[in-house]
Amino acid sequence: MTEDTTTGGTNRAVPADERMRRWRLVLGGGAADGTGCALAGRDAAMDRTLGALYGGDGGGADGKAGRTAGLGGSAPQAARWLGDIRTYFPSSVVQVMQRDAIDRLGLSAMLLEPEMLEAVEADVHLVGTLLSLNKVMPETTKETARAVVRKVVEDLERKLATRTRATLTGALDRSARINRPRHRDIDWNRTIRANLKHYLPEHGTIVPERLIGYGRASQAVKKDVVLCIDQSGSMAASVVYASVFGAVLASMRSIDTKLVVFDTAVVDLTDRLDDPVDVLFGTQLGGGTDINRALAYCQSLITRPAETVVVLISDLYEGGIRDEMLKRVAAMKGAGVQFVALLALSDEGAPSYDREHAAALAALGAPAFACTPDLFPEVMAAALEKRPLPVPEA
Repeated sequence: MTEDTTTGGTNRAVPADERMRRWRLVLGGGAADGTGCALAGRDAAMDRTLGALYGGDGGGADGKAGRTAGLGGSAPQAARWLGDIRTYFPSSVVQVMQRDAIDRLGLSAMLLEPEMLEAVEADVHLVGTLLSLNKVMPETTKETARAVVRKVVEDLERKLATRTRATLTGALDRSARINRPRHRDIDWNRTIRANLKHYLPEHGTIVPERLIGYGRASQAVKKDVVLCIDQSGSMAASVVYASVFGAVLASMRSIDTKLVVFDTAVVDLTDRLDDPVDVLFGTQLGGGTDINRALAYCQSLITRPAETVVVLISDLYEGGIRDEMLKRVAAMKGAGVQFVALLALSDEGAPSYDREHAAALAALGAPAFACTPDLFPEVMAAALEKRPLPVPEA
């Protein structure tokens, strides 16, 4: 027995035959793996599910040559495989394997069949794939697809809505400054900064001539938010998260929310914000990108620049007029609009993006950065309060 430091950091002693079993599952069999380990029972079945996706020429569970990757052209066979991987692997691993199967084995076409959709483990990436197939999806599949999408959306809303509302309600309270506050509403940090010139050194204190306080939340609309979402194919996960956040923002009476999606055309989906599933099925992933045209439309929606936040979610690959795009951003900021540029709104980190355009936006005071769903409420709170954005370190 030797120490194994690769099993969850526990430093448990793992028998040599168990280590060989694990390496055999990783390497996939055949003479080249060098383990000399045969699999049986559950291990052999697990190996077959891995081999169907990742196996090339080599040995199968019995060590014989000739195994090739593939699930065949049969949706029922693929559905059985999807069921098998849920039997042998945890949900997080299943989701990775499903994404790999869609990419490596071309399962997208099979997702147009209801029995396949009923077998998959639903996640954000699967929703993105379904949305990209929306226009070619047969009517017999659409109801099942909507059910899959709704399950993911409802799970996301449960995770994100409460914290988002709480964070933004606090930001709205703090942004409503008043100059004759009650004692409990005084913002002492801002009051002290505003009255530093009235410091009395002989008394070691400040005599404030002007008090700055927090306003209290009311039912009146305080801020306008425009979400401008790039629906090119690379932005699929961002579209899903932005639609959920859009619905959460729209549920807050103090925020008037607009949601706009674009490729080379611009579509206003604000009237669907009460149901993010309707928003998602109103998108059309793929196609080109015209950020300038989208921002022109968003400009037309702005009636209170000083109380407006515009959030552009895009990888910034502009197919329209670059200089006009930058002029629009500069004009909005000059009028008092808080402009936020997100390269992605997902857990995947920064995608491929146009670095030249990102640098140009940063020069205008609008740094472009990737944002996780967990960080998004803080980003919005900072924008509503007109303070520096919490840009993650690169």
